Amino acid sequence: MPRAEGTFAIDSWEPQTYDEREGATLSRVRVTKTFHGGLEGASSTDILTAVAQVETSAAYGGFERFTGTLHGRQGTFVLHHTATSAGDRQTLHWTVLPDSGTGELKGITGGGGIVNDGGAHSYHLDYELG
Repeated sequence: MPRAEGTFAIDSWEPQTYDEREGATLSRVRVTKTFHGGLEGASSTDILTAVAQVETSAAYGGFERFTGTLHGRQGTFVLHHTATSAGDRQTLHWTVLPDSGTGELKGITGGGGIVNDGGAHSYHLDYELG
């Protein structure tokens, strides 16, 4: 299975808190990113976040539309995110939404992960093109 690897920069992070009570704060966040490496392009993401009373305990889920190239093939596709952190342990996974690929990325399937290393973000995406 081919693997795309690289880095991304968060260009904007726009949170809107909708529930702030004891236990956790819930927010909607609009994120834009620029990708480099196997993925070259940009994305827009909408996530729902929950941050517990201890800031290092959090989770989010959401959807991201990538527009650009994957190993030179032009198109778009949607990624489904799930993430949880507790202390210094993090799990950040994404999967390609089936049948969301367009252009030369039509039929893409797969999944991967994100690493946030002190604000430096990297990714990997294992994929197949149908």
